Parts: sequence; structure tokens; C-alpha cells
Amino acid sequence: MTDAHTLNQAFEALLQPEKFRDYGPNGLQVEGDREVRLLVSGVTASRALIEAAIGLKADAILVHHGLFWRGQDGRVTGWMRERLRLLLTHGIHLFAYHLPLDAHPELGNNAQLARVLGLQADGRFGEQDLGFLGQGTQTWDHPQSLADHVSGVLGRSVTCVAGERGPVRRVAWCTGGAQGYFESAIAAGADAFITGEISEPQAHLARETGVAFLACGHHATERYGAPALGAHVAKTLGIAHQFIDIDNPA
Repeated sequence: MTDAHTLNQAFEALLQPEKFRDYGPNGLQVEGDREVRLLVSGVTASRALIEAAIGLKADAILVHHGLFWRGQDGRVTGWMRERLRLLLTHGIHLFAYHLPLDAHPELGNNAQLARVLGLQADGRFGEQDLGFLGQGTQTWDHPQSLADHVSGVLGRSVTCVAGERGPVRRVAWCTGGAQGYFESAIAAGADAFITGEISEPQAHLARETGVAFLACGHHATERYGAPALGAHVAKTLGIAHQFIDIDNPA
């Protein structure tokens, strides 16, 4: 058993959120009213995740996508009211870490995606060095071969704009909605770029530069960091941890 302050200190020491320019507050977003015996982790602080945590009698929730974002409507109505009502009624603490969780070299989303895909990072690129660059434990003879590998590992279809290049030796990746990092990945010398989403301009850039673009799902690429961080901190503090994966097609 631990308290929310100690849990928060453990997260902050690992992730160092003060080093990042982010889109919302990192750390304790909603304060509960209890000691922490069970920590639940998930990708997004959705109502479904909160209800599942309540069902497990969890004391704290750790997510990548929290409740509060820069520029959003600040009124507590509708879906926001319901999520907050559930958390406050049941006294559950909510912790959220966005870019700091993407960036951590061992427990973060990018590092953990590399682990499951068999990629080895040897460099960083892009704004705030959030993008990872490296190579796989194998060389793929064509971007579609890499896409098939990623699809098999993540268990979902992958949108692949292959460009014109052949073997994929250098891979760049940045989880979630990082399609804006594609040009930085090209400049860094990647043969292929892996992220969660694709927007209209990236297809043209892939075809014109020959660098493959793989859109593998925002949720699908970011469901590994939170449980890795949660399990690590829970073990350190001697509390229980459970990951809840709320399915999301996006």
C-alpha cells in the first residue's frame, strides 16, 4: 500500500515531465481519497476504462491520454461530467502522462513498441527528440513485408504507402498521431516510418520521396507504455497492478 503523493513522485522521477512542452497537464489530474493498493493502467481515461477500474476496486488509474487538454471547453458537462463523477464518487486517483510517456527510453510508448516489433533504436529525431530511429532484427525486402510484420504483431490492419524503395534497413517510428514527424524521419535517413495515423499530405510525400509510411493505429501503437510504466512502479512500491485494454479501432 502507498499514497498518491508517493506514487506521483515515482512517476515524476522516471518521466521528468518538466522537460516537455505538452498539450495538457502531466501528473495527478484527479485526486482521490484513498491509499493505493491496486493501480490500473490503460491508454485513455475513457468512461469504459474508469468503469472497469471501479469493477476491480482499483484505487488509482494511470493513462497516456488524460482528461484535460489545451484549448478544450472548460465546462464540466456531458461526458466530462460523467467521467469526473465516477472518479470522484469512488475516490479514484487519476494520473496521466502524455509526451513524457512517449519519450522514456525504456518504459515509454516508443521504446515498448520497438520491443514488441523487434526494432533497436540507435538515435532520435523530430521535435523534442520524440521520434526513435534504428533498425530491425531483420531486413525487410519491401515495405509491404514490414507492414505485414507489424500487422501480425499488433493484430490489426496497417495502411502502407510504400513509395518506390526496396529493402527497409533504417526504420523511424513515433507512436500515436505523429504523422507530422514524417518529414523529419525522411531527413534522418529512414527507409520507412511507423506511426499511428496518416493524413492526406503524407501519402504524397511517401510516393515522392520513396520513404514508406505505415499508419498502424493510434491506440494500437500506444497500448504498451502505460502498462510497462505501471508494472514497473507498482513493483517498486509493492502494490498490485493490472492493465485494462479498452478496444479502439482508431
